[in-house]
Amino acid sequence: MQAAKKTQTRLALLITLPAGLALVAGCAVPLQAGLSEAEVAARMGPPTGRYVMPSGTTRLEFARGPMGRTTWMVDLDAAGRTQQWAQVLDDAHFAQVVDGLPRDDLLRLLGRPARRAPEWQNRETWYWRYQTNDCLWFAVTLSAEGRVLNGGGHMIDPACDAPNDRARQ
Repeated sequence: MQAAKKTQTRLALLITLPAGLALVAGCAVPLQAGLSEAEVAARMGPPTGRYVMPSGTTRLEFARGPMGRTTWMVDLDAAGRTQQWAQVLDDAHFAQVVDGLPRDDLLRLLGRPARRAPEWQNRETWYWRYQTNDCLWFAVTLSAEGRVLNGGGHMIDPACDAPNDRARQ
């Protein structure tokens, strides 16, 4: 009985360990503090956005959309060297989306959305896909003046309703 349990445990470890390592490796970004913008671009590809931060520093966006589920933001100091970086499509960053947040601040926070949809009264709703066990995306509606209305929320991603949706993820 004890030997059978050990065999089952080893088998489960052999099956799940490679998948877990692949997941961690896929999430890793080959960056370190002090890299130049050119070195960052060589490792991550060309940035999909560039934002001037309130402090005068620069934030580079590396969105992996529209079907991708990650967006990396890399902050450069005044000398153009990497200070910090983060994958921003997560609950901690979504929680910073509050009522009245200006469009430019939203872009600096989450980067370009996967989809933009016009709404009534000159409003627009933006959607971001993100890593989740559920098939959700994060949605934010902007007023005609370009400010967030009622924060943001999670919704079912319509790609999940499409045939062969697993092939698209």
